[in-house]
Amino acid sequence: MKIRRFQVGDETSLFRVYFSAVHLVASRDYSAQQVQAWAPADLDMDLWGARMREIRPFVAEMDGEVVGYADVQLDGYMDHFFVSGTHGRQGIGRRLMQRIHEEAMSLGLTELTSDVSKTAEPFFILHGFEVVERRFPVRRGVTLQNALMRKRLALGDG
Repeated sequence: MKIRRFQVGDETSLFRVYFSAVHLVASRDYSAQQVQAWAPADLDMDLWGARMREIRPFVAEMDGEVVGYADVQLDGYMDHFFVSGTHGRQGIGRRLMQRIHEEAMSLGLTELTSDVSKTAEPFFILHGFEVVERRFPVRRGVTLQNALMRKRLALGDG
C-alpha cells in the first residue's frame, strides 16, 4: 500500500471511494434515503472536483488502485476520511490516520477535529478521538446524524 499526495486527475477515483464507502458501509447505520442524500449518484462532478483540489487529501493506493483518502487542513480539521467499501478491514484507514498524524505534527497542530459519521465513530474513538457534540446536518432536505470529534495532540502523538 502506498500513501501519496493528491494529484489532479484523482477526482473521479476519489468519488468512487466516497460513493462506495457511503453506499456499502455507512448504509448499515443510515437509511436508504439518508445514504442517497449524503452521496447521490448525480452529484455535480465539477463541484466535487473543485472540492478535492481544494482539500488536497492524502490518497491510499493498492496495486495502482485508489482505495481510500483523507485530508487534514491547516486548522486541524479533517473534512474527508473514506476507505472504499470494497476494501475494508485491510489497514487502509489505520495507515491514512497515521499519515494524518504525521502531517499534523509537521504543521505543529495541537488538535485534530472532524465531523464523523455514526459508522466511523468507533474507528475514531480507537484512534484517541472523543465526541464533542452530536450534530444533525441536513443534506438535500434529509436529516443525518454525525458527531464533532476531537483529539488533542501532544508532541510525539501519532
